[in-house]
Amino acid sequence: MAERFDYKKSIGVTLDRFIMENQSDFPFATGELSQLLRDIAIAAKIVNKEINRAGLSDIVGAMGSKNVQGEDQQRLDVIADFRFTQALTHGGEVCVVVSEEVDEIIFTGNDDAKYVVAIDPLDGSSNIDVNVAIGTIFSIYRRKSPLGKKPGLDDVLQKGTEQVAAGYVLYGSSTMLVYTTGFGVNGFTYEPSLGEFFLSHPNMKTPEMGRLYSINEGNYDDFEDSLKAYIQLCRDRRYSGRYIGSLVADFHRNMLKGGMYVYPATKGSPKGKLRLIYECNALAFICEQAGGMATDGKNRILEIQPTELHQRVPYYVGSKKMVEESMGT
Repeated sequence: MAERFDYKKSIGVTLDRFIMENQSDFPFATGELSQLLRDIAIAAKIVNKEINRAGLSDIVGAMGSKNVQGEDQQRLDVIADFRFTQALTHGGEVCVVVSEEVDEIIFTGNDDAKYVVAIDPLDGSSNIDVNVAIGTIFSIYRRKSPLGKKPGLDDVLQKGTEQVAAGYVLYGSSTMLVYTTGFGVNGFTYEPSLGEFFLSHPNMKTPEMGRLYSINEGNYDDFEDSLKAYIQLCRDRRYSGRYIGSLVADFHRNMLKGGMYVYPATKGSPKGKLRLIYECNALAFICEQAGGMATDGKNRILEIQPTELHQRVPYYVGSKKMVEESMGT
């Protein structure tokens, strides 16, 4: 007999309510961090709406310009960067924003604010034109400089271990916001008819071992011998190669199902391609909180001291035993 539909059943806990109920995790905060997370969620809703309209309006395709990385900027890259920067500036809780799309740090003018945000406004934007899942990645740090003074570069160049919160938004078949404040990982799915994120994936955990590996095997000839050996081991075990080419999408799938994402050093990119501050630290924090592991092939990602804003690193992230195996440990 079919289960009877219970119209009285609660749809769940909203993101706002969840944030409010967990404010006590931060005795040093007096609501600013909670408001900051809400500001990010609001900007994500706006960006989500624009992404969903992308095929119906003239906001897809390349801008004809390049970002600081030398990569072609998509129109939605610029739009997303503007939306998040504006939300974080007007929210009043952030003294500095650093964006993957902008060369220099962005001073918000909120010199009394306690927090610094590093953000990749639209990860995987080259996939926009073909309707593949893309995302936003963010890290939140407490500033180091005194309140009331103009912040500086030292407020940004902090190790990943100093993050007070990190998260990502996945714009796909459904839109999800996943974040951690160092007390586990929780995922929220967007209900567009209500305009709210609802808790859908409480206390997310990643399997200790998986059967998925995500790597661009087109670069196989440029890999180090040790990585080639590990990829061959994955093939021998009949693991499944799954590579979307959108970091957030690959990471999210592997975290749920068990697997590892790798973007190694290659001959063309000897320092790796992914950015430590904007991408790697946030996802490493989330992965570790979910029971996984993140390294540059040798060292824990969260313990790497940044020396420049757009620093690149090799990246191995996912199920703990897979990452350890790939390192030969």
